[in-house]
Amino acid sequence: MRRLVFDTGIYIDWLNAGRHEDLLFRSGSVKHLSAIVSMELRAGAFSARDRRLLLDLERAFERVGRILAPAPGVYREAGDVLRLLQSRHDYQLASRHSIVNDVLIALSARSIGATVVTQNARDYRAIRSIRSFRLELVSA
Repeated sequence: MRRLVFDTGIYIDWLNAGRHEDLLFRSGSVKHLSAIVSMELRAGAFSARDRRLLLDLERAFERVGRILAPAPGVYREAGDVLRLLQSRHDYQLASRHSIVNDVLIALSARSIGATVVTQNARDYRAIRSIRSFRLELVSA
């Protein structure tokens, strides 16, 4: 069974506009919620309604034991990937801080053999040029 980890933008589009339901509720796959994605969603959940929806989402994944948190080795590897993104692809961490989260999402998904589903082709392709992982790109 295929494992999937959805990037933050997929959830934002779903919560705000009902987009990507076909992806999020696709049968024949096991979905995991990245703890990093959860953090990013919480940072933008300003209304009580949004926080309630997010809490329901988190609880659903917690009940089935599918919250994916980066292990210590993933953080070490992420540091190496970030260094290479700066030297090979001219990423500036000070101005592109979200790349840190993207690297952690990609590498933690890789650690369980999951596919990252995202709209962020530029950053995830750059990460994949340094460390291979499964990637599914979705149009914005």
